[in-house]
Amino acid sequence: MAFLCCVPAWVSAQQVEVRLEGDYPDLRENAEAFIGEVEGRSEGNLRRYAPTAVSQAREALRALGYYSPMIDWRVQQGDSDTTATLILSITPGEPVRVTSRNVEIRGAAASDESFTADLPPHPAEGDILNHGQYASLRETIQTRARRRGYFDGKYVTRTLEVDPATRSATVTLIYDSGDRYRLGEVTFEEDHWFEIGLLNRYVTFEPGVPYHSDQIAKLNSNLQNSGYFRGVDIDASPANAENGVIPVRIALTRREARSVAAGVGFSTDVGPRFRGTWREHWINPMGHRRGAETELSVPRQNLSTWYELPLDPPMTDLIRLTAGYQREDIENIESELLSFGQQWQHQLDNGWLQILSLRWEGERFNIGDDETGTSTLLLPGAGYSKIYADSQLDPSRGYRLQFDATGSHRAVLSDVDILHVNALVKGLYTVFDRHRFLARFQAGAVATNRFEDVPPSLRFFAGGDQSVRGYGYETLSPENDNGVPVGGRFLMVGSGEYQYQFADKWRAALFVDHGNAINNLNDPLATGAGVGIRWISPVGPLRLDIAKGLDREFGGGWRIHFSMGPEL
Repeated sequence: MAFLCCVPAWVSAQQVEVRLEGDYPDLRENAEAFIGEVEGRSEGNLRRYAPTAVSQAREALRALGYYSPMIDWRVQQGDSDTTATLILSITPGEPVRVTSRNVEIRGAAASDESFTADLPPHPAEGDILNHGQYASLRETIQTRARRRGYFDGKYVTRTLEVDPATRSATVTLIYDSGDRYRLGEVTFEEDHWFEIGLLNRYVTFEPGVPYHSDQIAKLNSNLQNSGYFRGVDIDASPANAENGVIPVRIALTRREARSVAAGVGFSTDVGPRFRGTWREHWINPMGHRRGAETELSVPRQNLSTWYELPLDPPMTDLIRLTAGYQREDIENIESELLSFGQQWQHQLDNGWLQILSLRWEGERFNIGDDETGTSTLLLPGAGYSKIYADSQLDPSRGYRLQFDATGSHRAVLSDVDILHVNALVKGLYTVFDRHRFLARFQAGAVATNRFEDVPPSLRFFAGGDQSVRGYGYETLSPENDNGVPVGGRFLMVGSGEYQYQFADKWRAALFVDHGNAINNLNDPLATGAGVGIRWISPVGPLRLDIAKGLDREFGGGWRIHFSMGPEL
């Protein structure tokens, strides 16, 4: 039986008006949807069309359980021959109700809790009959069977019996799933070039496991996201099964070996900037890769290179060798930093990403005209992070947790003893679709036996687009006798922001930031507040803020901040 229960609000019949006695908006909308748009008809044509419209309206009400409506019609004349209106006056009558629901799963799926749990509860006994709900229940069972590998499943009984005279309906769905198929061995077609051992590490299931379409989807995603291939074709058709075991065959097409990207951007922290990236996506059958990146702006220039080796599983685990050079000239602090390092990235079972690192840094710095120095440090470190977001580009809720610790000791190729820790927490929550609340807190500390030997790259500074708005970039910190910010031992920054979505892709924002880089935990903190606007561009949110630094002794004033990038 035909049905249409969910229709967009804009559907309307221009020359047909549906009037229902009583408050039945769903019935009216369904009737209008069945009738469709009617326009450009003469009065006579509408009269000839009326029986068809009545039949369509009756069918629409029947789909929602009203089998005995009273429908009258008349044609109302308009200003011209083509503006007449056919008016349907409908009294729905008493609805048909479900008096019996029998849903039974037989076969192997009967003991599969993931199959039998949370089946649609409607239509339930006592409900007004809704043919759409019945079809949804029926299709849900069949869809679950296909997703979970019950490819021989079929309905033994599939009936919806309606007795309009007694206004009763009985639902009977008896489904025999048969046996559940299993996934067999995964084989890769030739000409993929890579080592089989590497490709097999992208497979997250063992041969013989029960079939689930999510396993195939995950395998496809792993290979697509590896960065090695421009084409992934997985054949896991049940038609190829032998004794209920489905072989998995994969054809892979390598991507181009190298890519180059360049872009320009702007932020009020560093002004205009250029970024260039060169990547070699595979350099040998073991899947090793390498690349180089550069970022150029007036206050900062850097160049870094890396070499990466995939581990097991290669989706999350790797070893990265790095080298880089950076030059900065920000707020009377000049520094040149040369670094070499190694990172081991590993995804823990609890979802945290662990990065263990060892890097050597040589830095030469000049703070105003008062302090000049060099430092050599060997810095072992550990970092842990976890991020959740319900969308990659524009999440409505999520969080980010990050903790990093590095250190050095004079006994091991270092000029000074240092323990450097930094923690970051971000949260995002949306209510009623349009109201968003963001919170951010960052804290850091440096423990050392001689702070003046700690290079600027390991000291703390606050202020700017991503810190305390209303103050200049990295201007918040302890100062020397000449008023030059020299960096602090501690960092404490917190932020709260409210956003209201007033149009598609556009949001207004109110925010308050509070924090500083300090030498003592009881030192005063700076506060900034302001308003902003957000545009959700195809590449991520763009943010424009007007902020007022509320503490003039810290250099607070009116400032415009522009930045882009993810909110988590």
